[in-house]
Amino acid sequence: MKAVVRARYGPPDVLELREVERPILTADRVLVRVRASSVNRGDWYELIGRPYVARPSFGLVRPKSQLLGTDFAGVVEAVGDDVHDLQPGDEVFGLRGGAFAEYVSVRDGVALKPASLSFEEAAAVPVAALTALQGLREHGGLAPGQKVLINGASGGVGTFAIQIAKALGADVAAVCSTRNVDQARMLGAERIVDYGSEDFTRSGGAYDVLLDIAGGRSWSELKRVLSPEGTLVIIGAQAGSGLLGPLGHVLAVRLTALRDPRNVRFFIAKPNRPDLASLRELIEEGKVRPVVERRYELSEIADALRQMGEGHVQGKLVVTV
Repeated sequence: MKAVVRARYGPPDVLELREVERPILTADRVLVRVRASSVNRGDWYELIGRPYVARPSFGLVRPKSQLLGTDFAGVVEAVGDDVHDLQPGDEVFGLRGGAFAEYVSVRDGVALKPASLSFEEAAAVPVAALTALQGLREHGGLAPGQKVLINGASGGVGTFAIQIAKALGADVAAVCSTRNVDQARMLGAERIVDYGSEDFTRSGGAYDVLLDIAGGRSWSELKRVLSPEGTLVIIGAQAGSGLLGPLGHVLAVRLTALRDPRNVRFFIAKPNRPDLASLRELIEEGKVRPVVERRYELSEIADALRQMGEGHVQGKLVVTV
């Protein structure tokens, strides 16, 4: 099969499109013929091998796996003997390492694709939408009638977070740049803070949940807009430098908030079929839809990752396989 590979960490120029062996199908897995994928911020970090503290999982000197990519949508080619809820020919979506390729073999992170979406649109969903869903529902405990502030509302996670928060019955405020104000309003945000002209940490309000995707602000600033029982959920951080990279910001916020009664949470989304099924239902009910900024061919993956590395992506970058 064709796949995007790299032998070392580095910029997008290290990537090659080559023939590699098809993944093995085991009894508990599903073999999927990939029709589309999408690019996430985590793919960029894995490409360049940062932060260094993550190298034990990526590979200390060189990547443990030459493959890249996580999101996929495609058609089931074959199923293992222990798989009974999917069958060959099913259209599916999900997440699995090595998704910038023609095939993936996946266990838990796969579910039936929303029928209303194309493969490219469905491939834009898994990582970003699961992160938004789990961040708001499980880690933020967002309930109907509560107020949520989404800092970084224009990227993949942010665009899903606005819609999912609305679907959960919350009042939504979004922080974004001037060029993304109309998009945030169209997705359902009742209040919008343009960070180019207003500091959201001094904009008033007492939010029950603050979903911090953009990062870069200290706990002393963030707590100004949290209610006394509020929860800060850290999704991302600015790139940073040094050994810890963006994780340095996460640790700094958590340490300075230790004596505060408010909650500070940081997590990495966990792939599972029930949550993917929940997202499919929200999409088929018309409550959530992916926002796709640009489409690339698999042979153009270096350009897609380069755009991700430059930042300020509006929605999702999709790759047709």
